[in-house]
Amino acid sequence: MIAQLIATTCGAGYLRPAPGTWGSFVAVILALALHYIGGFPLLFIATFVVFFVGWWATAEVTRGKEDHDPSEVVIDEVAGQWIALWVTSYGAHSMGIDPLALYPGWIAGFLFFRLFDITKPNLIGWADRRGDALGVMLDDVIAGVYAAIATGLLAALYHMVIL
Repeated sequence: MIAQLIATTCGAGYLRPAPGTWGSFVAVILALALHYIGGFPLLFIATFVVFFVGWWATAEVTRGKEDHDPSEVVIDEVAGQWIALWVTSYGAHSMGIDPLALYPGWIAGFLFFRLFDITKPNLIGWADRRGDALGVMLDDVIAGVYAAIATGLLAALYHMVIL
């Protein structure tokens, strides 16, 4: 079933332990690949495509089930993780440098995203409690926004204090 393949990010959601972390890791690798192919603009557009396709796939695989957010569904991590990496991808793209030159930003985006996705503060928790496919996607999108802000602030602090 195509919805299952999408929702689990080609099976990454079946990896144990911590399928969400595996999904986020796969998302970082995919984000780097997208950046190398088309820079930040491609990653930006792909994020929206993944959000809407992921929303559909999540709704399909959870239809009629009690669990609205099964652990194997990790397409939401892909959308959120990509948002968390926008700051770093944009920086590399705008400066015309290899994205791996900004490797601390990729690592920070990953770590901040996992932190916010796991702890679910504020709006992230609200979205998670919706109990539907949109909530599954939104909690990770909001976690991605928080992580992008934290990554950007960390980069700004680094450049103001260190450089």
